[in-house]
Amino acid sequence: MSHQREADRVLRSRGKACLDHDPDVLRSVLDRVADRWSLLLIGLLEERPMRFTELLRVAPGISRRMLSVTLRGLERDGLVKRVAYPEIPPRVEYEVTPFGRSLSEPVLALARWTLANQDTIRANRDAFDEATGG
Repeated sequence: MSHQREADRVLRSRGKACLDHDPDVLRSVLDRVADRWSLLLIGLLEERPMRFTELLRVAPGISRRMLSVTLRGLERDGLVKRVAYPEIPPRVEYEVTPFGRSLSEPVLALARWTLANQDTIRANRDAFDEATGG
């Protein structure tokens, strides 16, 4: 079998594996980790638990609403845990879960791949833009 046919077979089998499972979960998790804020927040929370206002201050450019929506989604997926302390005034902290920490290795692998290939990506973009007038 030719190398190209083998590559096509592998890609089709991976695509089928994705379809054999719940495509909504796959799509929603990929959307979550590819959004603008989730990985940043997980990275910040890996350092230590933080309060909402602290996250708002250290996450550059995030709005209160977007921080709230993103934390809620991360909590729903089990990547972040919200801890409410019964104090006066009430104190709430967010911390990354062990499950959330397990996301770091594949994300860092993607970041390393991007860094290793950034010159090629840039050259491909430039060539594309030149060819299409973009």
